[in-house]
Amino acid sequence: MPMTATTVLTARALLLDMDGTLVNSDAVVERCWRRWAERHGLDADEVMKVVHGRQGYASMAVLLPNRPMEQNHADNARMLAEETADMDGVVEVPGAAAFLASLAGLPHALVTSADVALSTARMAAAGLRLPDVRITAESVGASKPDPEGFLKGAAELGVAPEDCVVFEDSGAGIAAGRAAGMRVVGVGPRAALHRPDVLIRDLQRVRAEAAADGTIRVHFG
Repeated sequence: MPMTATTVLTARALLLDMDGTLVNSDAVVERCWRRWAERHGLDADEVMKVVHGRQGYASMAVLLPNRPMEQNHADNARMLAEETADMDGVVEVPGAAAFLASLAGLPHALVTSADVALSTARMAAAGLRLPDVRITAESVGASKPDPEGFLKGAAELGVAPEDCVVFEDSGAGIAAGRAAGMRVVGVGPRAALHRPDVLIRDLQRVRAEAAADGTIRVHFG
């Protein structure tokens, strides 16, 4: 359903993607992946349709299906280093800092396809507080759209998957949240194509509060 002024979701924990959800890193992602596409003789626009939300090696496996996976992992390590060195244009998604502030003391986790170094650098560049619980590329064996990251986030917080709400911007991330059995809030224009449970433009009109029964009420609008 699209967001309405009265939409409220109740959950026991919130699981937050980073890129495109809390942090706008599109400028650097475009720069790095368009260079990569050129190096491999691929159409950069087609490459950009694949890479959002996934770990780099998983995107490469889709785009270069005949290449050995160990080459994708090595290439991904180079790509992560390149992205971590480039913070130009990395900013918060509007409303992200205030939304994270409203989550202080409430069960929530960052669930990102970035690794520790990249997620730490991007959150800092955007001026955002890192959640205490973080599921990064190092934490999982499978990339989104596999649900492993979200399921690990829920387990770490001690909350059943069906009691979690995911915030995501990409098709791969929304598919992962659904596969984990969670409700999904889609953030931004990419999310609109993938029919999330609630769709919002950014985080400016979103806030979370503790309810008397120990749940979290998330208000939109």
